[in-house]
Amino acid sequence: MTDRLIVLISGRGSNLQAIQAACVSGQIPAQIAGVISNRPEAAGLAIARRAGLPTQVVDHRRFASREDFEAALDEAIATWPSDWIVLAGFMRALTPGFVDRHRGRLVNIHPSLLPAFTGLHTHSRALRAGVCWHGATVHFVTAELDGGPIIAQAAVPVDPEDDEARLANKVLAAEHRLYPLALAWLCRGALKLEGDRVHWRQSPPPQERSLLAMIPEDGTCTVQR
Repeated sequence: MTDRLIVLISGRGSNLQAIQAACVSGQIPAQIAGVISNRPEAAGLAIARRAGLPTQVVDHRRFASREDFEAALDEAIATWPSDWIVLAGFMRALTPGFVDRHRGRLVNIHPSLLPAFTGLHTHSRALRAGVCWHGATVHFVTAELDGGPIIAQAAVPVDPEDDEARLANKVLAAEHRLYPLALAWLCRGALKLEGDRVHWRQSPPPQERSLLAMIPEDGTCTVQR
């Protein structure tokens, strides 16, 4: 049976678009059951509608508390049967209660090589820190912000000419490869969350693992100063 995804968004929806394309092509053995945004103005809603995907808006600004918002979000999620709840640029911190209700099927992508640079403004912080590598991480969601068990990471080199916008574009391109691959592994049953660890039932093939890194053949890069 094909897995069903619910995708939560807040903004432009570029990862949603990459995931939908991978579902249509068969790379991810799943279909998107619905798309939910906490912002009615999110550009990703138009992307979803053009693709014929059902959408809902649960505007967090209409609720007095996070718990009230998440109760409404739970109702929206329950509209469609689903196997995975996929956070794709969903810019709301989730309470432990919500995470516990959906533990093991709630996944997120974060624009850094976790555990480095949790939270916001990851690209500017990476440049200020002078790191050699930056990238993106797909992880299971836990109550700790950006602290859940890591499923997969994609690395990009930080070059001397990179500014925040250039680095952000490089990482976003990596995200568009990484998230569909990680979701494909999940939907194939290659891994699952056991306690606080990722348990792999089967390793991904080398040709898939090799797509995750934009690393020079000699493995070098120039550290920002």
